[in-house]
Amino acid sequence: MNMRSIASAFAVAAAFCASDSQAVSLNPRGLGQVLIYPYYTVNKDQVTLLSVVNASDVGEVVKVRTLEGYNGRTTMDFVVFLSPHDVWTASLSQTSDDGGAKLMTADKSCTQPAIPAEGIALSSAAFDGSSGSPFPPDTGPTSITRTREGSIELFALGDIIPGSDLDMATKHVQNGTPDGGIPACTPNLLGANAVAFMSAPSNGLSGSVAIVDVGQGTFFGYNAAALSGFSDYAFVMDWFQVPSLRDANSQESSVPGGAVAYISTDSGRPLALDYANGIDAVSAVFTADAIYNDYLVEAQLGAQTDWVVTFPTKELYVDPFFVGSDGVMPPFVETFGASTPGQSNVHFNAKIYDREEGVYPQVSGVPTTLPPSLPYEVNVVSFAQPGTGGETSPVLGSHLVSAYLPPFGADGWARVDLASGDNGHQLRPDANDVVLSGLPVTGFMVYNIINANAQPGLLANYGGTFPHRSTVSCDGDTPCP
Repeated sequence: MNMRSIASAFAVAAAFCASDSQAVSLNPRGLGQVLIYPYYTVNKDQVTLLSVVNASDVGEVVKVRTLEGYNGRTTMDFVVFLSPHDVWTASLSQTSDDGGAKLMTADKSCTQPAIPAEGIALSSAAFDGSSGSPFPPDTGPTSITRTREGSIELFALGDIIPGSDLDMATKHVQNGTPDGGIPACTPNLLGANAVAFMSAPSNGLSGSVAIVDVGQGTFFGYNAAALSGFSDYAFVMDWFQVPSLRDANSQESSVPGGAVAYISTDSGRPLALDYANGIDAVSAVFTADAIYNDYLVEAQLGAQTDWVVTFPTKELYVDPFFVGSDGVMPPFVETFGASTPGQSNVHFNAKIYDREEGVYPQVSGVPTTLPPSLPYEVNVVSFAQPGTGGETSPVLGSHLVSAYLPPFGADGWARVDLASGDNGHQLRPDANDVVLSGLPVTGFMVYNIINANAQPGLLANYGGTFPHRSTVSCDGDTPCP
């Protein structure tokens, strides 16, 4: 990076700090305009409990989108109207033994469309080629069971202007029901009409998920990743694909229609990146050259470990529906379905350590000459000795299990390198030719312990979830500050 580029980058950073303008950032304090929930599942008779909180003093219009795990195709899309300081909750559960997932809510906040008491089943139309869907079929499975696990996105479309018709229709009264009542709060105030009652969204959303198995007594909870500064303007709601993570925008970007990302380097210093494409700004705040986490597989404890490794923007780089004739864009290198149906491979290298500095000599748990792969948008990596892994992961029961890594001892930690596989992964340069190495990633480690010595009648399952740690690096004439 030359001195002019460095000066320009610092100028963008200074403008961000000194003004009220927006820049996309991953907020460590947990509040934002966009929430990314990296994993839900209804496998193994589990239920996923979803919660979103509006911490702001004004109402919020929120787009909710569920995505299946193979390729991130949309399986449900609706709008929730949150009053000030409101909480909206829902659950995802299995429809039947051979069915998919459905969403149910007992919450009284308005939604469009309205969600009936029996819930709404997630749809396969966006990936199976059903008539009426704007999506062509992809190369992944077409069964409705594909909807059983994936990820969730929430977008703040805009703040509701206090005192407006929309505010009065959605604000709750003492019985918990919106003042306008349901369905009186929905007609004539939605779609393009609603934008007249909305202003640019504030950074007031937070969210959490709990994956619960009542019969087994397990509870795995985590907080959603929160993106602040996603948009400088309110979004119109009448097209189901808007917004997506491609629609990040920043008025202070030097590129018309572009977006600025604000990240923290490994040394804790801020770095502003100025991108021509909003999707690259979102990817930048998630990009890591490596992720780190623990594992626990102590046999005497009945312990097992899964890692959820989600690429939240992957489909927008590898799905021909979004990418067009190019097929794939950096930092990913393989079009979905190009070499294997239903996959877009990301080969990685891993180092696995025990608690006493010992390191596994090589990762050989996958029966292939290639390094292990993360082929899906949502991946589950499990720790098991070679040859002992099954078709589903041991903790979450995931069918998106993409690799089994051999533990080195009963417990320890691992480093998964996302920058060196497939001849390297690099995000497209920003306006100052700064190039981040690695891939946009989020997720967590989840473990379960079964106490076989518990007294009869007592629950004996214990578990926990822990977000991945990560490092970041960039290429140029100078290293990241």
